[in-house]
Amino acid sequence: MKNLKNYPLALENPKDNVVLINRDIIEQAIKASRESPRKRIIYPFHKSDADNLHRMLNVFQPMSYVQPHRHIDPPKAESIIVLTGELVCVEFDDRGETKNINTLSAEAYNIGIDIEPGIYHTIFASREDTVLFEVKPGPYKKSSDKDFAPWAPPEGADSSKEYLANLYRLSGSGILNE
Repeated sequence: MKNLKNYPLALENPKDNVVLINRDIIEQAIKASRESPRKRIIYPFHKSDADNLHRMLNVFQPMSYVQPHRHIDPPKAESIIVLTGELVCVEFDDRGETKNINTLSAEAYNIGIDIEPGIYHTIFASREDTVLFEVKPGPYKKSSDKDFAPWAPPEGADSSKEYLANLYRLSGSGILNE
């Protein structure tokens, strides 16, 4: 497995003031997500972490684990629209009990989700090359962007694989049987 520390979490921020979102950009992001040891990548449209509105493609491959988290300091909502593929969004209560599981797809009735601040959640792809358009307030500060759930394993922990596999089972996704 590639070294996580040597692979970027996001592709380079754009230089132009107007960015046309096209198939080439999507294919570039898909390729990078396939190469990433995390099995996901961000293609930002905002110029810097300091920007007050962050817009991005967030591209996922199956079995990419995002530790359940919430955005509370400062409180931030986030909106996600699925452009291709299929995404599962799981909402939890403060104890880690599953509250809602929503499957989102560009080809289905539910194509996106808007999550208010303070809601524990995670997302994962149930199809290859799942591309999201995501918007949330900035600025981004790694130390406070996410309040990680204390009851869920951190990304990279051995137990995170089984935790994610259980979320796939709960969602009814057939990805583990493929």
